[in-house]
Amino acid sequence: MLEITTTKALSEFCNACTTQDFVTVDTEFLREKTYYSKLCLIQIAYDGDGKNDAALVDVLADGLDLAPLYALFDDESVIKVFHAARQDLEIFFHESGRLPTPFFDTQVAAMVCGFGEQVGYERLVRAICDAELDKSSRFTDWSNRPLSDKQKRYAVGDVTYLRDIYKDLSKRLTESKRTGWVGEELEVLLDPATYNIDPADAWKRVKMRSSSKRMLAAVMELAAFREHHAQTHNIPRNRVFKDDALLEMAATRPKSSNDFKNMRLIQRDVRKNSDIADGILKALKAADSRDPKTLPKHPKRNDRPQGVEGLAELLRVFLKARAEEYKVATKLIASSSDLDMIASGDYSGPMFKGWRADVFGDDAKRLCKGELALSSNGKSVITVPL
Repeated sequence: MLEITTTKALSEFCNACTTQDFVTVDTEFLREKTYYSKLCLIQIAYDGDGKNDAALVDVLADGLDLAPLYALFDDESVIKVFHAARQDLEIFFHESGRLPTPFFDTQVAAMVCGFGEQVGYERLVRAICDAELDKSSRFTDWSNRPLSDKQKRYAVGDVTYLRDIYKDLSKRLTESKRTGWVGEELEVLLDPATYNIDPADAWKRVKMRSSSKRMLAAVMELAAFREHHAQTHNIPRNRVFKDDALLEMAATRPKSSNDFKNMRLIQRDVRKNSDIADGILKALKAADSRDPKTLPKHPKRNDRPQGVEGLAELLRVFLKARAEEYKVATKLIASSSDLDMIASGDYSGPMFKGWRADVFGDDAKRLCKGELALSSNGKSVITVPL
């Protein structure tokens, strides 16, 4: 294992990586006190002879430039392999404005190969590599230097075992002719829009119970202000104010900073921070000036369209049967809300495109239209044409 602290050493290692078919990559970072993740360590490995084929890149080392790594990310001849890559890719995107291509995610592949929902790395190491990981260093402070030997062993294990996991899953995908399935799933992770959080869309994450347009306008403006403030000051959005406080302000409509004194959910820091207090009041004023006719309809979470309960339950049985038949995680095919939308007659979702349509979507539509029925062969659920 190499410990890289200089740009020259990183360049030499990345040059060695360019001769390989694939490299495995992972990161260690901190995010508890910031909006954007603070990158602390990058682990990289390639399928070598066990000598200097894995490296820990200390991104906190003075003068280290990650340009050689990003050049490797752009190298189309080398597949970059991650496990559960979304957070890693988000970090690299915000750090450099680029995403690694070509790219492979072993968690997605494992779901396609029948390992269940969002399978963890530790389980794959056990199942494929017949080894056990010491995860006790997972929640340590990766910004402290020097790193302990225990931290280093933990960190490098996240990319060395990943080599065998990738080779095993790739073989399974080839044999089952499902490599294209994984490729479809990875398109979302390689879309820059996945990592660009627009403050104007922040309201969609807030759980509203009220259907009031006036309430919605306030939630939209307050959520947008909070997201923008969190981004520009690089602090967690909940450090600005939490969702319950946001909903309280949207309902009570404080008119001045003095009104915050009587609000039980407003944190003391908000009352003392004039920037936040002024931002809240401006957001509420903007909400009052919005035309209700221009506001979107807030989707009620976990609400099922009326009159489709029975059909939605039938689709759940069918989904489970198909997931068992193809040995694919059910959530990878369709979510509970997806099934509700199908039951209500909406056939526009991702279940009707690509491999999902072949596995589930097309027959689900036929089931809803009365062209297909479910039966049993004594062992499993089967479909019967009508």
